[in-house]
Amino acid sequence: MRTLHFFKQAFLVVFIVGFTHFSFAQGKDLPNVVILATGGTIAGTAEGADQAGYTAGQLGVTTMIESVPGIQELANLKGEQISNVGSQDMSIDIWLTLADRINTLLASNEVDGIVITHGTDTQEETAYFLNLVVKSDKPVVTTGAMRPATAISAEGPLNLYNAVAVAASPKSIGKGVMVVMNDQIHSAHDATKISTTAVQSFMSPVEGQIGGVIYGNIEYYRSPYSIHTTKSEFSVEGVMELPRVDIMYAYADMPADFIAYSIKAGAKGIVIAGVGNGNMNAATLEAVKKATGQGIVVVRSTRLPSGDVLRNAEVNDDEYGTVVSDELNPAKARVLLMLTLLKERNIEEIQEIFFNY
Repeated sequence: MRTLHFFKQAFLVVFIVGFTHFSFAQGKDLPNVVILATGGTIAGTAEGADQAGYTAGQLGVTTMIESVPGIQELANLKGEQISNVGSQDMSIDIWLTLADRINTLLASNEVDGIVITHGTDTQEETAYFLNLVVKSDKPVVTTGAMRPATAISAEGPLNLYNAVAVAASPKSIGKGVMVVMNDQIHSAHDATKISTTAVQSFMSPVEGQIGGVIYGNIEYYRSPYSIHTTKSEFSVEGVMELPRVDIMYAYADMPADFIAYSIKAGAKGIVIAGVGNGNMNAATLEAVKKATGQGIVVVRSTRLPSGDVLRNAEVNDDEYGTVVSDELNPAKARVLLMLTLLKERNIEEIQEIFFNY
């Protein structure tokens, strides 16, 4: 696994180097922002402007920048192509490469902010991962689009324009990683995709958005509540892979044997996307109890779009050895658990992490 990751990393580094031969534009008294492109619908194309079907990740970062009128007046821009995939194919290997590149760039006095173009399907996971491992107070912004670049009324150019404005603004310092979509600014901790096709695809259902941005004009309503970036204890420096964590979707008459299959496949942690307040049937609860007794960390989240999962409410977490996700949805709970498992910790320590991050 480590050897495979090394070759993947080597490929990505070579891919990046090919796009780093130019410098920031000279002579402009503007912030310096690097755009890191990963693919997605914002870089997608279709055969016709009125088609729902399209192919993600077709345009390069330079083409995207050049397609946005006035964006060069917001910041001195430099683009790098990290990957060019639909975000359903986003991987931990790309995450690790992206985190390393961001930390390297932000350590330079020449870089004031970062924008990441990304597919919307897993954008919230990437943003939350970076929120935990980026080691800078400088702005980091992810953005994307629900319509491909060739579509009627494609919103990608305005999303990219607003994302650069947010990344370039001194107001954004210390806000952690943000998701900028459809004139809204969301904390990476809070944002989630709530629609398969609508332009208004991202919301922060528990805490609400942290700000708004209208044609580059920014207003913040609050700061993020959770621990992030420079205050975060997590680091992936030198990390080659993350522990396997699986997600189990709960439903009526859920079979309990999925837990054992997951452990046999090598999972070190399991997240239950539970019904209601992180619940599951009695058979699965017993399987969970057996798993936690073997040292597997099990986190109870919920398949519902909003609300906290409460500890020791309908499920006796002390008895079953489980952790609750608090506000985190299953996908983000998985991200946090993978990073948490890089270090040996007891259940009390892990639970405290979920309450704070």
